Amino acid sequence: MVSVDGMTEFWDRLFGAQPDPPPLLVLLTGVVALLVVSTRLPWRIARNAITIAHEGGHALAALLTGRKLHGIRLHSDTSGLTLSAGRPTGPGMALTLLAGYIAPPLVGLGGAWLLAGNRITLLLWIAVVLLLAMLVMIRNVYGALTLVVTGGAVLAISWYASPQVQAAFAWTGVWFLLLGGVRPVVELQRMRTQRGMPASDADQLAGITPLPAFFWVVLFGVVNLAVLVVGGLMLASPLLTEAGLVASR
Repeated sequence: MVSVDGMTEFWDRLFGAQPDPPPLLVLLTGVVALLVVSTRLPWRIARNAITIAHEGGHALAALLTGRKLHGIRLHSDTSGLTLSAGRPTGPGMALTLLAGYIAPPLVGLGGAWLLAGNRITLLLWIAVVLLLAMLVMIRNVYGALTLVVTGGAVLAISWYASPQVQAAFAWTGVWFLLLGGVRPVVELQRMRTQRGMPASDADQLAGITPLPAFFWVVLFGVVNLAVLVVGGLMLASPLLTEAGLVASR
């Protein structure tokens, strides 16, 4: 049996605030995330995390709008597919399509809010819970393996790693979600310009609304850039405090 003291220690560890990160850590993790997003091979590997958040956004929006979620597939080329049933047009379908590209930075914004309160362990455990919830809906082996490996890594770091390693991992991951939400929108428009993408989220939105696909691409970009600014300011608060630009917490 687990003792009362043990449970108290667990909850304190989960919901307690960790020490403020060194400003240098905040700066370096942001630089690392930017390098990953802007460099071809690291981006090719790390983009799987963006795909997980993208497809998770579609799935959550489908459930919230009353659509029936049939499953999620993640592929080795970092693409993904979320299948849901319901009306092929209307607000529910539009919100489901809209949610994909804006989901990664919005998840990052939630992470930035938790990190602004130094809830590092809580952030990592929420990430594990979300990955497990998504795993239930995965319908292919590669997707399941990706979520198990990702969730296992996050869980191991949250439980065994030192506070410094946890902080570095959490800040890098959240910076990556915020920054990594912008590049897929640029890639989307480039691919649409080069060869057309009738099955893209933007083109499907154009098919069920009076607005052209380019409008939706611009909307994705504007939302993601705005979220990046807000989330980035949250993450950079230790740097801004050190520079005397904001009051210390």
